[in-house]
Amino acid sequence: MIIDAQGTPLYAYTGGKPFDPAKPTVVFIHGVLNDHSVWILQSRYLAHHGWNVLAIDQPGHGKSGGEAPATVQDASRAVLGLLDALKIEKAALVGHSFGSLIALQTAADAPERVSHLVMVGTAYPMKVSPALLDSSLNQPMKAIDMVNVFSHSTLAPPPSALGPGTWLHGGSKALMRRVLASNPKVNVFHRGFVACDRYDLGEQAMDRVQCPTLFILGTHDQMTPPKAAKALISRAKHGQTVLLRAGHSLMTEDPDGVLMALLRFLKP
Repeated sequence: MIIDAQGTPLYAYTGGKPFDPAKPTVVFIHGVLNDHSVWILQSRYLAHHGWNVLAIDQPGHGKSGGEAPATVQDASRAVLGLLDALKIEKAALVGHSFGSLIALQTAADAPERVSHLVMVGTAYPMKVSPALLDSSLNQPMKAIDMVNVFSHSTLAPPPSALGPGTWLHGGSKALMRRVLASNPKVNVFHRGFVACDRYDLGEQAMDRVQCPTLFILGTHDQMTPPKAAKALISRAKHGQTVLLRAGHSLMTEDPDGVLMALLRFLKP
């Protein structure tokens, strides 16, 4: 559905279920050059098992309008705008990569609005190599190839993902090309990477988070290796960590592992 979030038309996938104010809500936030579809397996399950699901396309990405966020803080304000628009007093936030920093900043700025914080494939600081920053700006197709080499630990997904014969690299590259083309005015690839690279409020933000925090990390993640999350893990007041045998694209490489971790963590 499309929600008017402070003047920005924000798309949110609901898992095929109408929004019900009586149910608890979980907001899924994607990473750089992705969209709501990266959460399709986890979000649909939760939507059919008692949760409101809002898997968003960030502003300026995919089906959402508005200006693509130039900073983590900009993106966080869009998430709060979504909660305000739907009159959601408190929600669980689940973010991947860039989205994990957005979820963190939101939980820090509005702790009374966040019941659970889940950071998938996260790191702090989330530095991006100069070569990848340059390629994302000047040779985005080359950068897409580079990112997909670094993001996957397997060529084919397990059966519970997209099915036998699915090519993880090809599917991910096609998605990234589609998201890049969805905004002809702004290179959302480069802009997202710059936002990650420049974000310097992670430790201060984690100090202000009041809710339980779950870190879901991939043992084979070359983009955000587990050791790169130590600064945040050490500061989390109510932190838990789950390590999965996967690369950076954990939601597709180990969809059941991510889902089971979410279910255990979000259980009342």
